[in-house]
Amino acid sequence: LSDCLACDNCMTSEEGARVFQQNQKELFRVLNLNKKCDTSKHKVLAVSICPQSLPYFAAKFNLSVNDAAKRLCGFLKSLGVHYVFDTTIAADFSILESQREFVQRYQRRNQEEDALPMFASACPG
Repeated sequence: LSDCLACDNCMTSEEGARVFQQNQKELFRVLNLNKKCDTSKHKVLAVSICPQSLPYFAAKFNLSVNDAAKRLCGFLKSLGVHYVFDTTIAADFSILESQREFVQRYQRRNQEEDALPMFASACPG
């Protein structure tokens, strides 16, 4: 979140509360609780990794992007994380949905004044 522009356009207050809960301190608190309690009472931890972060790790540790992904996944699981997901597929779905919306807007550009322009973005944070 350190790169977030804090424009507040990407989330509601409910989502903001969820993002606030997703921080390093909370992660380590849950990891420590999971180590101390019965496995039936563990909180399930899932981590999502965006594809843009992997080249940074790869360059930092002189690895290929695939090796960086494998090592990062292994490291997170060694900490006690249950699931590690790559968010690439979500980005693909987002692009497909933006494409669908643009085609619809383009087709009705003569009937609706506000059909175009269409703005789309991916948060730089």
